Amino acid sequence: MLDHVTIGISDIERSRTFYDAALRPLGITRLYAEGAEFAGYGVRPKAFFWIGRRATPQTGAHIAFTANDRVTVDRFYDDAIKAGGRDNGRPGIRPHYHANYYGAFVLDPDGHNIEAVCHAPQD
Repeated sequence: MLDHVTIGISDIERSRTFYDAALRPLGITRLYAEGAEFAGYGVRPKAFFWIGRRATPQTGAHIAFTANDRVTVDRFYDDAIKAGGRDNGRPGIRPHYHANYYGAFVLDPDGHNIEAVCHAPQD
């Protein structure tokens, strides 16, 4: 199950204008705007589609999958590394997202940023 997707864009204002209009008929609105860098779209309270400004085109995509618990995030990371993935963020709390955001990031063989995330508090 997907949790969220992030794509790179070159001009944040132009992209916000486009996505504000294009997604509104679908019931998807901009829920977060982080300065000149990011915007998050979704259905309140959850943003599941993100855009982020990149100085140069980004290799690959960022795809996050929901995990039911933190142990599963840890297993995802370990198994992905064993299968040839490259570390892009060891399992841990990411308090800059929110207090219970526990995620791990691995680059797949093509450089796509794949994440497993659990939003539940520690058991």
